[in-house]
Amino acid sequence: MKNWKIYISIVAIYLLMQFGSLPLRDMFIGYFQTSGMSELDAIMYGIAWGLFIANVIAAPIMFFMTTRNKKFWNIFKKGKKASFGKTILWGVLGFLLAMAGQMLAAIIEMSLGIMPGSQNTSDLGNIAKVAPIIIISIVIFAPLLEELVFRRVLFGGIYTKTNFWIAAIASGLIFAAVHNEFEHLLMYMTPGLIFAFIYYYTQRIWAPMISHMLMNGFVTIAQLNADKLEEIQKMKQAIIIFFQ
Repeated sequence: MKNWKIYISIVAIYLLMQFGSLPLRDMFIGYFQTSGMSELDAIMYGIAWGLFIANVIAAPIMFFMTTRNKKFWNIFKKGKKASFGKTILWGVLGFLLAMAGQMLAAIIEMSLGIMPGSQNTSDLGNIAKVAPIIIISIVIFAPLLEELVFRRVLFGGIYTKTNFWIAAIASGLIFAAVHNEFEHLLMYMTPGLIFAFIYYYTQRIWAPMISHMLMNGFVTIAQLNADKLEEIQKMKQAIIIFFQ
């Protein structure tokens, strides 16, 4: 099968997964409500389980499509693929770079008058507190599938026809746009550019996948422990005031 056909198939399955999670969500919401759960909790459980089931169905199909052409992963003409150890190392470095990039993007956005904080991240954090099953979707499935779609298919497909910068910027913009928070376009685009570089440098899709997993995992842990972190911050401020 030609690569362009695989590209279309993977993107189509990804979109079907996104929209397919909606009827699953509604089905689960109805089920949890009839089981005596409160409306708000039922909605959160429904969203979590709907997304999880859609991921479980779509992931093996999407990765199966990558086996339809033995040359699917060979998009870089120069250099050689990173070793296993180097791939993991750059995966960790990519996470640190992505976090630093997002901090810089947040500073730029605030200088432009854009309030910090992502509604998507906050909503997912709230759902995770009630329905932890969504953590698997956030930390594992999202990085695996998004890197396959946005780095291998979009970045890789554009790169083979143009160059690194055009491919990285185009795929980064699309990656940012699909998160549907256009005021934070820079916040989402920054890690997209870094993940593209990590993929380009290592020639291993697992490197940006590791970076993405670590970033989502870190943000999820921070969201789940937001109350504790706030208490620690208050204690620090109280200690500073005491000694002053």
